[in-house]
Amino acid sequence: MSIHAYSRVWVHLIWSTLNREKILLPEARIALSKHLMENSKEKGIYMKINYVNADHVHTLFDLPTRFSTEDVAMLLKGESSHWANQNRLVQGGMAWGRGYGAFSVSHSMVSEVAKYIADQAEHHRKKSFTEEYEAFIRAYGLEVKND
Repeated sequence: MSIHAYSRVWVHLIWSTLNREKILLPEARIALSKHLMENSKEKGIYMKINYVNADHVHTLFDLPTRFSTEDVAMLLKGESSHWANQNRLVQGGMAWGRGYGAFSVSHSMVSEVAKYIADQAEHHRKKSFTEEYEAFIRAYGLEVKND
């Protein structure tokens, strides 16, 4: 009998533009979203959904056994900013901010979290990114760091 590694670890990953600047215009957001899906697939990362806002990104992916959350965050952020700059998606260039938020999602909640991500445009009519992000941090029992 051969040995196999099985896992199902869903992660809701959130990161922002440098200084949380709203620099991603609609056309850039669409292109970046498509690129994130394609790049994830190429790297063997199943990304169920992503949503690129003007100043931040939400993704929901199944963490492969060969990567840590940090690995995936750095792969997605580093490669996508390089790609965005190569393709001149943002006038003057773009960079992602330092860090990210990674939140575990139980398999039974994947559909609900995917819907939450899909509804970002509506959601941000009521709440800013900072309010949203800090609420996630607190909901997971973490302390907000203001540095």
